[in-house]
Amino acid sequence: MLADALTSVLAILALSLGSLYGWNWMDPAMGIVGGLVIARWSWGLIRDTGRVLLDYVPENDELPGEIREAIETDRDRITDLHVWQLGPGHHGALVSIRSPQPKEPAVYRAQLAHLHELSHLTLEIEKAA
Repeated sequence: MLADALTSVLAILALSLGSLYGWNWMDPAMGIVGGLVIARWSWGLIRDTGRVLLDYVPENDELPGEIREAIETDRDRITDLHVWQLGPGHHGALVSIRSPQPKEPAVYRAQLAHLHELSHLTLEIEKAA
């Protein structure tokens, strides 16, 4: 909305200056400036949306490491881990665990309960041979 408001103000300014001083070039110039403002805003929107759609997790995100620390023991190993952002402060995770003596899913969920930003968890538990 801010980009729309700014381009409207630029258009009014350009038309006013063009009308008062005969600066006919102001309208196309402000149109270009408005187009650049909208392109800059659009790029940020596309970048942020693309990250969500592609399950992007920033490298400095500590959640995958925290999940590994909470689950992995001498016997329990995470074989596959996918973490993605659902929204601000909310993440989803798919955790595949292999263990010679697998526990119930509720046990693994309890081990991860302290991770409050983990809003959606899918567990896949496999018995190791």
